[in-house]
Formats: sequence, structure tokens, C-alpha cells
Amino acid sequence: MSVVAVVQHCAGTDVETNLATLEVLSKQAASSGAEFITWPEAFAYIGRHEGKKEILESLTDDGPILTRCKDLAANLKCPLLLGGFHEASPNPDKCFNTAILLNESGEIAAAYRKIHLFDVAIENGPQLMESKHTEAGDVAVTTETGFGKLGLTICYDVRFPALYQCLTELGAISHAVPSAFTKETGQAHWHTLLKARAIETQSYIIAPAQHGKHSKNRSSFGHSVIVDPWGRVLAELPEGDGYALAEINEEQVLEVRAQIPSLLNKRAFRSSTQ
Repeated sequence: MSVVAVVQHCAGTDVETNLATLEVLSKQAASSGAEFITWPEAFAYIGRHEGKKEILESLTDDGPILTRCKDLAANLKCPLLLGGFHEASPNPDKCFNTAILLNESGEIAAAYRKIHLFDVAIENGPQLMESKHTEAGDVAVTTETGFGKLGLTICYDVRFPALYQCLTELGAISHAVPSAFTKETGQAHWHTLLKARAIETQSYIIAPAQHGKHSKNRSSFGHSVIVDPWGRVLAELPEGDGYALAEINEEQVLEVRAQIPSLLNKRAFRSSTQ
């Protein structure tokens, strides 16, 4: 059993301000008992791609952003999930959207590159084409934690249940969904999607999120949540900078999976059009 924190903030183009806010919130969460801290997608920067290109870093040559995050995890002696790190790509015009898990010593324990990219045009809403500047990953990633195996995903991935089924089959008992969910789609779908992924995989969902207005044309929904394997919201921060805490208990996962053994009852089937 471990106490997990979902940290929420409103990132802009000022990296120093973004990181300073996250450091304060993470220290407060650790002081409140958090043993595992998670940050949202795009935690260090939300803005135009031209500005993002200036801060890209690799995972092997520690740049200032990654070094600062590693130092924080080591100082807090607490694992830290960087929900969406702007990782340099071999393609100079693009980057990866990467979730990085730092262990309590500040070392990289796991890294997941976002598979499903947000290419969406909502009528009277967001018009975003993530694939224009971002390379897609192609590997499903799980990692060991103090509360069992964790599946790593990012934001738009939550609309693709096959990924969560795969991670669960790999042994995950919880799934991280760090996000910068748009206000419009969040109001319509955020809670429903997260609860659905929790119920169908009988796993915890850990979803730190961006909130508020990032620019004239972009706002995030907020509502960072932790959902249990029965689909109940254990902790939620509707709006504003802050964090929410909840316990992750592997025993509860085992109990739910024993009561409704849907993962064991899964069967192969054929298709037919008649």
C-alpha cells in the first residue's frame, strides 16, 4: 500500500515558473504523506512548437529540466512521474511526448513515449494536430513500483482501451494517465473514460492533469483524480493548483478481480457479417 499524489497546475511558456510551482506542490504533497508523486502531461511548457523546440532534451544527456527533476526526486526521496516530458527526437522538426518515472534516487526507472497522438478538430472547440510536431511511440510500458506494477499512458491514450488491456495482461494493477485534457472534451468525457478504464481493467487509475487557461485558444479541464478498481473516485482536485492524495492498495485489486473475474472470463471470438 502506498499514498499517491496527483499534482495539478496550469503550465505556460515560462519553464522556470512551471517548474518552481511543481516543486512547491510536490514538497507539500510529500509533507502530507505522499510516497509516489505524479505530474501532468506537458508539465514544463505549453505553448507554440517553436518555443518547445528550444527546450528539448534527451534522456541520456541530462539537460537542465531533467536534471532539476532528478534532483527533486532524490531530495524528496520519493518516486516522481514526469507526466509528459518534451524529449528530443532524431527528427529535428519533431519531439516525443514521454512519460518518465524517476525513482527515489532520482534515476530514470522507466520511460514511455505516447502512442496515440491528439489529432482532433472539435466544432467550436480545440483544433489540435499533435502528430504535426510529435513522433508517436510504439511500445506499451509497465514498471514496478512500491504498490505493484504500473502501466504508463498519456492523455489521449485513454480513448484506446486495447492499450490498457495489454498493460493489464502484462501485470499492471494501476495505470497512470497524466493529461492536459482540453476543457471541451474534458467536460464531456474525462470522468467517464477514466472510470471505464478502471472498471474494465479492475485497476487503479492515477490521472494528474493540467487546469485553466494556457493561452487565448487553449484551456485544460483540470479535475485530477485517482479512481479505484471498482470505478469509485477516491480523490479529486476540480480546479486550481494543488494536489490530491489517495492510497493504492494491491489487495483491493485482487479482491475486485476475485469478485468479478472478467479478466479471466475473456474469450476469443470470430466475426461475421450476415
